[in-house]
Amino acid sequence: MSEVRIAAEPRTEFGKGAARRTRRAGRVPAVLYGHGTDPQHISLPGHDLMLALKTPNVLLTIEGLGGGAELALPKDVQRDPIKGFLEHVDLLLVKRGEKVVVDLPVVLVGDVVAGGQVAQTVVEISVETEATHIPESVELDISGLEIDSQVLAKDLKLPSGTTLVADDDILIVQIRDASVSTEPEVEAEAEAAEGEGEAAEGESASE
Repeated sequence: MSEVRIAAEPRTEFGKGAARRTRRAGRVPAVLYGHGTDPQHISLPGHDLMLALKTPNVLLTIEGLGGGAELALPKDVQRDPIKGFLEHVDLLLVKRGEKVVVDLPVVLVGDVVAGGQVAQTVVEISVETEATHIPESVELDISGLEIDSQVLAKDLKLPSGTTLVADDDILIVQIRDASVSTEPEVEAEAEAAEGEGEAAEGESASE
């Protein structure tokens, strides 16, 4: 897994105005908590944090807190809904050897069978794993899966040291017959045809 060192500064001002000033200075307000300790209010360099968060479940080594470096995982990342910049981050303290529950992306590899169509219903799966050895993803090889076959959560081949937390029977992937329209597609086509018919009637009436 990816591990990134990042420098923190203590934060003594609170509220929306203080948060805006922190962000204008190129930093992101954050809270570091866990292991029964009091939450620590800190700020982190915005550019470095943005780059680090591009990796799912990145392990952060938080430096500059006075008591030595701390290991933490991002647990809640708030972004501006329009511009996408980081507004606030919650970080969970972890220790080497400690087990944590995280969501891993399910990545499909291989080619679908001829005439088949992949329907992936779940893109992330909850697992328990060691905090400092979190896999980047769970790979699912769809090669050889026949039409109408399904892959459930319990069928996934998880990375070593990782156990499933999600329900065993969650549907991950289904291979459909590409020549058969699904019900939503049929409804969409019917609605489109109905709309075209109404438009044609309107044009006739106007003439």
